[in-house]
Amino acid sequence: MSLRNRIIWLVVFSIAMGFLEAAVVVYLRELYYPDGFAFPLVVLDPHVGLVEIGREAATIVMLVSLAMLVGQNFRQRLAFFLISFAVWDLFYYVFLKLTLDWPSSLLTWDILFLIPAPWVGPVLSPIVICFTMIGLAVMILRMERDRNLFRLNRTQWLLLLSGSLVVVVTWMWDYLVLSGSLWASPKKALGVLAHYTPTHFHWWAFALGEALILFGIMAPYFRFKASRGMLPW
Repeated sequence: MSLRNRIIWLVVFSIAMGFLEAAVVVYLRELYYPDGFAFPLVVLDPHVGLVEIGREAATIVMLVSLAMLVGQNFRQRLAFFLISFAVWDLFYYVFLKLTLDWPSSLLTWDILFLIPAPWVGPVLSPIVICFTMIGLAVMILRMERDRNLFRLNRTQWLLLLSGSLVVVVTWMWDYLVLSGSLWASPKKALGVLAHYTPTHFHWWAFALGEALILFGIMAPYFRFKASRGMLPW
């Protein structure tokens, strides 16, 4: 199968997975938030909380497995994982808007993830990261197509990973402050969220993380452009 067709089917799978994820949330909100989703969160049974954490872990395993099956080398697999994750997450919000008319705006707060601790932030923040992931994936695949291998040196990897860590910590920051621990039990984590209403997102830290990520990937991009004689200098 050609690279183009593999990408098409990857996107189709990810869109379907986004609907599946949204459907689960629709069920959960019908059960726990009949009057509409809002913070502070409803206290879940610890057993249900563990199942939800397991479901999220299974989702990542599915996306990694898909990338491993479709990609032919590490670079393609990385790109395919980035695409599938981003498309899945973007369409998750598209389907939530279509089914629940939620979120009301891009600044609406959401619980984003639960591993290794709860991630909380405005909907806009994961959307920004999703488009960054798609941009990086497209760059990798375009370089791969033109036989110009995507390479990062130690400094660029450090920038990329540090930026990603800063973004994730920004999402987890309020929870870490409230709980005082990263590795809290599901019962404690859900208990903390049951008394937490987010009011302020650390956009400056998020922007710093995004900037580090972009700096980390710009060098190979410009190197690729220079190899094709596309830079003005």
